[in-house]
Amino acid sequence: MSEMVPFKLLISREEAIKRIMGTVKPVERTEAVPIEESTGRVLAEDVVAVEDVPPFTRAAMDGYAVRAEDTYGASQQNPKALKVTAVLHAGESASVTVNEGECARIATGYPVPQGADSVVMVEFTDEKEGNVSIFDAVHPGANISPQGEDMKKGEAVLKKEEAVTPAKVGVMAALGKRKALVYGKPRVAVVPTGTEVREPGAKLGKGQIYDVNTYTLSSILSANGAQITMSPIVPDSFESLSSAVKRFLNHDLIIFSGGSSVGERDLLVKVLEQAGKVVFHGVQIKPGKPTLFGTVEGKPVFGMPGYPASCLSNAYIFLVPAIRAMARLPPAKPRTVKAKMGKKFVSGSGREQFLPVKIRNGKAYSTFKKSGDITSLAKADGYVILPVNLDVIEEGEEITVTLFE
Repeated sequence: MSEMVPFKLLISREEAIKRIMGTVKPVERTEAVPIEESTGRVLAEDVVAVEDVPPFTRAAMDGYAVRAEDTYGASQQNPKALKVTAVLHAGESASVTVNEGECARIATGYPVPQGADSVVMVEFTDEKEGNVSIFDAVHPGANISPQGEDMKKGEAVLKKEEAVTPAKVGVMAALGKRKALVYGKPRVAVVPTGTEVREPGAKLGKGQIYDVNTYTLSSILSANGAQITMSPIVPDSFESLSSAVKRFLNHDLIIFSGGSSVGERDLLVKVLEQAGKVVFHGVQIKPGKPTLFGTVEGKPVFGMPGYPASCLSNAYIFLVPAIRAMARLPPAKPRTVKAKMGKKFVSGSGREQFLPVKIRNGKAYSTFKKSGDITSLAKADGYVILPVNLDVIEEGEEITVTLFE
């Protein structure tokens, strides 16, 4: 039977994040994916326009392609009359020339015919029996999109390291691209531990609980750019944990949930000490004090608290910045709101506290129960981080809430 070893020196949240971010490395792998699957990924090369977009000068409005000078002086009281010599529909091809005193009815997106230099919007016209009355003069270039107005051939329209958005997918589609070269997603192994943990759906025995952390961690990591491998539950033994570390070293990040506290069966610290390096063990926060971080063969390994609320809150604090850096995504910028504390809250933990709150009518109320209660976060709209030296938040005191959304 192994001894219970107390935590040594607790480090601050800021120091823990600094050590984590100094350890994790961006993924170097690249892959070509269909453009419709590239949103949220990061480009691994510049996207260069291989042709002008649009590839020809085209009508920007439905109306009539004209020579601008033929419309000069046109008004409601003194319309100009032009002969309609052609009807041009988008997608069709026709060889048309607009001469003096002529025009062509044109649809949005159709190439402007030779001789025409502008388009009169249909709202300012009245066509009858092959002739059209123009009620508004236009200048050369009015209501047309010149060739290459949007993108010029040879231009790097999207840059390497940019995160792909739906609009950028549209840019690639406009260039005729079917695939985008992006960086690979960080491969993350999520490993639940403990003989008391069972998979959801299994029959629980006495003293057993369902595995919550694998699913909450996988959810938050997937939403921030990771590719997840969900491991079967690993027993709390030195041999089993060592084997799991070795098995998942082909991943970019390994996360264990449970087994990072100081109980006699918590052996992950010893596994990391023997196989690699412990970067820190113990953070001055509540919940989540027993968080563990280290490396094995250069691969980062997290030991997350077993209690679901602690595990998930620490995922927001530590895992999200780490995985986004590995995925080359920009840092998350969660939205914050000001609120007044709806009820006096006393901390007294002596640690920085991650306090989940719900907001009702501009007031924030604590939803925290215990570190093992996942509903503490499920019922919260966001959280407040209380500094170490703050023991009490008085009712009505203004606070800043970071929203989960």
